[in-house]
Amino acid sequence: MPEVDLPLNVSATTSNGNTTIASILVIDDEAGIRDSLEVLLTLEGYSVKMAADGEQGLRILELENFDLVLLDLALPGKSGLELLPMIKDRQPETPVIMITAYGTVDNVVEAIRAGAENFVQKPWDNEKLLADMRSAIARHKAEEENLQLKRTLKQRYNFTNIVGKSETMLRMFDLVAQVAPSRSTVLIQGESGTGKELIAKAIHANSPRKDKPFVPINTGAMPSELLESTLFGHVKGAFTSAIASKKGLFEVANGGTLFLDEIATMGMDTQAKILRVLQDRRFMHLGGIQEIQVDVRIIAATNVDLRQAVRDGRFREDLFYRLNVITVDLPPLRARREDIPPLVQHFLEFYCNENGLPPRKLSTDAMRALMDYEWPGNVRELENCIERGVVLSSGPMIGSDLLPGHITGRSFQDALLEHNPNASLFDILEDIERRIIVEKLERCNWNQTDAAEQFRIPLSTLNQKIKRLNIEIRKRGRE
Repeated sequence: MPEVDLPLNVSATTSNGNTTIASILVIDDEAGIRDSLEVLLTLEGYSVKMAADGEQGLRILELENFDLVLLDLALPGKSGLELLPMIKDRQPETPVIMITAYGTVDNVVEAIRAGAENFVQKPWDNEKLLADMRSAIARHKAEEENLQLKRTLKQRYNFTNIVGKSETMLRMFDLVAQVAPSRSTVLIQGESGTGKELIAKAIHANSPRKDKPFVPINTGAMPSELLESTLFGHVKGAFTSAIASKKGLFEVANGGTLFLDEIATMGMDTQAKILRVLQDRRFMHLGGIQEIQVDVRIIAATNVDLRQAVRDGRFREDLFYRLNVITVDLPPLRARREDIPPLVQHFLEFYCNENGLPPRKLSTDAMRALMDYEWPGNVRELENCIERGVVLSSGPMIGSDLLPGHITGRSFQDALLEHNPNASLFDILEDIERRIIVEKLERCNWNQTDAAEQFRIPLSTLNQKIKRLNIEIRKRGRE
């Protein structure tokens, strides 16, 4: 795999095509410090402004936006800690790195809680300072770009919860926007976890049917008879447990969209009935004799090759061609790595808000690990990874230590022995088993049936292990 580095480019291009560099404001009362920083940062190509005290710094911030502020802790008049919230009031998104000659743990904690990006102690190592600055500016640029990307997607496509800036995804967005207003059936193809249901919802939301129901169903999650009853409804007495008549999802979705996920798992008899609805827009309840007419748009999704399923005799050829009117191919995450940073930012914001936590950021080493990983579980696996980091973090920065071991390459044994060097062999083996099961469940979006199939063990065996190891089952994540 070619090496993928973090986007640490701090330059930007103006509308007239000229290149500008990141702008830095230094607020420090020591002339020698200001002079040395001005030389260092100018040689690095930054645009630098200087302020000798907080009041001067605030006046400059009123007139100009900056990509980073270097703020001294000990200033005449208002201290750096007093000045920090005032800076954040004027430019909330601009990262601030605190600098001081006598930093204490309490000062560091207070500064980080108040919104500081980092804390650097004098005298500093120039290379370390520059690296911290590049990381802070890169995150700032990524957050700005992500916000602009969301605005653009919402204005242009009315897409929500879909993030992507790669050429592949932008072409896919154009295709979705083009097919959404039509009545045509759509087939969405992509690996598990790529977001097929989100794309289906985007098609519905941008169609004339947007005010009508969007009804999703996972056709692989239930046996054939139950699936047919769920889709088509039944009359009282149609089968043993049919104690009352019930509408099916085709009726519920009338006028709207029915999303059939994992359609390749559908039995051949059910496929034939779906084909008839697509052809005639009519069906009958199970056990019924009266035809019911509906106006439903079908969007189907699959993570397998339907053409091969047709060749293998597992999927009806006529139904395949009915479904395959318009095909949307979702690329795996490993094929669009430039989408990882904006996705990370999107999930950080979502799970911080959902858990009532202040904003969290990903450290440079954690982001690098995410960029280097292959993502077999795609966007869903990335989402679960970020949710885990947000929930387990005790501060504003999520480091690589909070990422699953299979992503960072850190062994289970090393991680366990670091925390408990006196652990017995039984404890080590039990902890390794627990971690393996949890990470497999995370990759499977906490679907125990899928995890058991991948482990090649009965579901009952997996459930016994989950109970014995006291593994807390989390809610299923979003598609």
